[in-house]
Amino acid sequence: MGNKKLQIWLPLIFSIVLIAGMFFGFKLSENTPAGNGFFKTTRRNTFQEILDLVRLRYVDPVKMDSLQYNAINEMMGQLDPHSVYIPASNLQEVNEDLIGNFEGIGVEFNIFYDTVHIVYVMANGPSDKAGLMVGDRIVKVNNENITGAAFTSDEVKKRIRGERGSEVRLTIIRNGQSKEIPVTRGTIPLPALDASYMLDKNTGYIKLNKFSETAYEEFMKALEELKKNDLKKLVLDLRGNGGGLMNEAVDIADEFLSDDKLVVYTEGLNSSRREYKCRRPGIFEQGELAVLVDEFSASASEVLAGALQDWCRATIIGRRTFGKGLVQEQYSLSDGSAIRLTVARYYTPQGRSIQRSYKKGKEEYLDEIRDRYENGEVIHPDTSKINNGKIYKTICGDSVYGGGGITPSVFVSLDTGRLHSSISKLYMTGSLNNFMYNYYMTHRDEINKYNSPSEYTIKYNNQEDIWNSLVNYAANDTIDLKSLSALDKEFLQKRIKAQLARYKWRTEGFYEVMNSFDPVVKKAMEEISKTKKQSANGALLK
Repeated sequence: MGNKKLQIWLPLIFSIVLIAGMFFGFKLSENTPAGNGFFKTTRRNTFQEILDLVRLRYVDPVKMDSLQYNAINEMMGQLDPHSVYIPASNLQEVNEDLIGNFEGIGVEFNIFYDTVHIVYVMANGPSDKAGLMVGDRIVKVNNENITGAAFTSDEVKKRIRGERGSEVRLTIIRNGQSKEIPVTRGTIPLPALDASYMLDKNTGYIKLNKFSETAYEEFMKALEELKKNDLKKLVLDLRGNGGGLMNEAVDIADEFLSDDKLVVYTEGLNSSRREYKCRRPGIFEQGELAVLVDEFSASASEVLAGALQDWCRATIIGRRTFGKGLVQEQYSLSDGSAIRLTVARYYTPQGRSIQRSYKKGKEEYLDEIRDRYENGEVIHPDTSKINNGKIYKTICGDSVYGGGGITPSVFVSLDTGRLHSSISKLYMTGSLNNFMYNYYMTHRDEINKYNSPSEYTIKYNNQEDIWNSLVNYAANDTIDLKSLSALDKEFLQKRIKAQLARYKWRTEGFYEVMNSFDPVVKKAMEEISKTKKQSANGALLK
């Protein structure tokens, strides 16, 4: 009976001891840059002594790694929602997204019917050079069978990825024939930029999906290319951008703001105030600017949007952002794992914190985004939900709020078609992805005859044929699309058309087609045109 009680209380005891040990460790250890061990002392702490005693003396077998992992997570769970422990086994993958590249073969794949299908081959990448093609089915990796329900996407990635310069042998099926293809792995970029093109003769569009180490460089290349096309106005799309490196956001803000304007400052109990200001002349300090945001725009996205809003440099359009205003630093631990620890808060130039409250716990904090869908905030804006009792003023006198993300100056509601249960089921079950891939593979000659996304957008009008095929396909998965309203049907048809473009032109094609009927992009075009008209009358530019 005593052993059972000990097993029940042991994780909690470990958590308490670990919190105490880590606290005194932080106080006694010198803060060193990420990449070096955080703790310098070789003296064993109480937590390590307990682990050793359990390992040497405990009555039953114990999985020590799991016990330690659970204890650390319990401790981190007592902090804020964004302080996390990263096991050594996950660290490389976690860091890849911020670094902006990984080592692999340069393909995108989906698993359809328990088989790996290649849906994209990176131009001039390792797989392209080896002769792999869209539609190839990978059945073996180094003679190991990878078909069947047991193989998840993560399992396939582990087998395909590897050190640059090493070789992997893939067995593929193409046109019913089996073929073995050796591929030499290389460095594969993870672009921060999804699309960049001209919306009209003098309005450019740039879509950023994250703020990785390459974000500013990619942004500058895109902006310089757009300027060659007589760029006068710009739509910067940060929807769905969950953030990344703050310095990348500051550098991008510097291209829009003049002089030595403050972009953001950070401050915490153990971190003195640090200001980040513009340092050089920007290449788009003049010209109308709209920034698109939504409930998944977070962290560095909010830093950029907040600075441009406070300085009245851009019109912020869309829906209230996520509300993550905490600064994390990553510290390496001696076993190869790491922690990302919150050390300060972000503040916009006018002094507002954009961090949502997490006093009610991590679970409720994370569920808040779901609550916005359920309570209708994504359809009708409600500033009472984010007003923390203080209203701030931008440099041109507009009222803005702190404590709950960035509230856009111009609200655009969510397309309600996304909320229909049948459409949600199409996405959740993977039925739509399966259908789209099969449809593209059987109609790609028809789609490939178009030379550009713009030509495809105007001329490809095979919507009813696709719709009828989808209705029949979905019915096999017990999904009824016949009852959808005309508006919901139209929403889904537009998504399908854009998704087909993605197979040929990747994200650039997807967004160019999607933006042709995106209500948020249309509103942005209206607002920056309105701004230009107002400026001609001598009104204040916002």
